[in-house]
Amino acid sequence: MAAYTDRTIVVTGASQGIGRALCLELAAQRPKLVLAARDAAALEEVAGQCRQEGAEALVVPTDVTDPEACRHLVERSVAAFSSLDVLVNNAGIGLVARVEEVSDVTVFERLVRVNYLGSVYPTCFALPHLRKSSGQIVVVSSLAGLAGVPTRAGYAATKHAQIGFFDSLRVELRGSGVSVTVVTPYFVQSEIRRRSVGPDGRLLDHSPVHESEVMTAEECARQIVGAMPRRRRMLVMTARGRLLRLVRPFLPGLVDRLAERAVKRGR
Repeated sequence: MAAYTDRTIVVTGASQGIGRALCLELAAQRPKLVLAARDAAALEEVAGQCRQEGAEALVVPTDVTDPEACRHLVERSVAAFSSLDVLVNNAGIGLVARVEEVSDVTVFERLVRVNYLGSVYPTCFALPHLRKSSGQIVVVSSLAGLAGVPTRAGYAATKHAQIGFFDSLRVELRGSGVSVTVVTPYFVQSEIRRRSVGPDGRLLDHSPVHESEVMTAEECARQIVGAMPRRRRMLVMTARGRLLRLVRPFLPGLVDRLAERAVKRGR
């Protein structure tokens, strides 16, 4: 039997990008998937594909910035499948702008609500059920949560907060049987590019990344699903990412320059 056969797995941000790829990658193991995002039609399409692969799939349209919607997501999942084994916090949006260029400062709050609180809220409601199942929390964060990234300050700040929260929660959960895995992708071909906003708070009309030269969402999902059964503490996906993490405490200026160069090159 596969690791997640008959396990109940909630995935936020499941309608596209890494979340969609994760659901499809997990589906072959025949789990009970709960797909959450705001776009109900897109969720139904993904759910249909997951069912074809052998999974049970429940669609629960959810705005992760709304605490009551997150409560409903967890309660609906448990009511449908009697338990909750895995929560994957994946929903997120991006911001591409130098701080001094931002004309709509409310965009920073928007990022906090989606990227940070949008993972905190589902987790708080899921924890009692995860304790019962000795379950696991998987957080799709970013390498930007481990270092400063120019033109991504607002996004990086939310990912720093997210990692800080879940690193702290991991300590609190020690001995409970509940594990926390933080995933820190580098550049990925993901729909977050299309959900990124510019300095005026409006959606970008182009991708700042050379999509053909970076990791696909499918490869990202494969790596995450491979790490999940091992309940790894943190998954840093690329050799470059692992090197930057190791070098930063000793050569922070070098890492700053490398981050700046990577953003300019878009890969």
